[in-house]
Amino acid sequence: MPDELLERLRRFQDQAFPAQRSLFRHLVEDGQHPLTLFIGCSDSRLVPYLLTGAGPGELFLVRNVGAFVPPSDQSQGFHGTAAAIEFAVLNLQVKRIIVCGHTHCGAIRALYGGAPDEAQNLKAWLELGREAALPVAEPGPDVLRRTEQRAIVLQLERLMDYPMVRRRVEAGQMTLHGWHYVIEDGEVHVFDVETGGFVPASKAVNAGTGPYRFDLPDDAFDASGVPSL
Repeated sequence: MPDELLERLRRFQDQAFPAQRSLFRHLVEDGQHPLTLFIGCSDSRLVPYLLTGAGPGELFLVRNVGAFVPPSDQSQGFHGTAAAIEFAVLNLQVKRIIVCGHTHCGAIRALYGGAPDEAQNLKAWLELGREAALPVAEPGPDVLRRTEQRAIVLQLERLMDYPMVRRRVEAGQMTLHGWHYVIEDGEVHVFDVETGGFVPASKAVNAGTGPYRFDLPDDAFDASGVPSL
């Protein structure tokens, strides 16, 4: 029986790599200089390079369950995501950070339905999205979509607790972007700080900048700090 993964590796080396050999050589000799840190959900249907049209060396990628951002103070143990944020900002000096969630997210659904008893790490990790959950027992599609979007903005706010992120955002050296990928439509909705909601990319005037602007109306956010979506 053929080894499908091995065949894919061979096709990459024999067919895909030669066309970009000089680019990879440049990235080795000159190092990587991505401008964007992309924090996305691990869901297999979310493909950052397809969404953004980026090539090798353009995105510094972090993938985890739910596209969650852990606390900056290490209060919940070791986190590869936190380390990646620090590396991207301090070492790579990225200019923007994107937090990208999506529709039909299993992590968001698990906020209401729970996780298997054996998945102790998963249970603890899901608490990073708990504040985004709405007070309903049986969430329908609309509630799940709202929760997905609320969770994205919650992670943007948590990013601002990282001193190096806040310093650069307040100095105008970095922007934060919240994206909600609607899988079934093939469109990303971007967080619009002016309205406190998400706007389809086809109608948006920019790729999203938020949530922090100091002239933001007081009533744009609810008591939990996330937009009143």
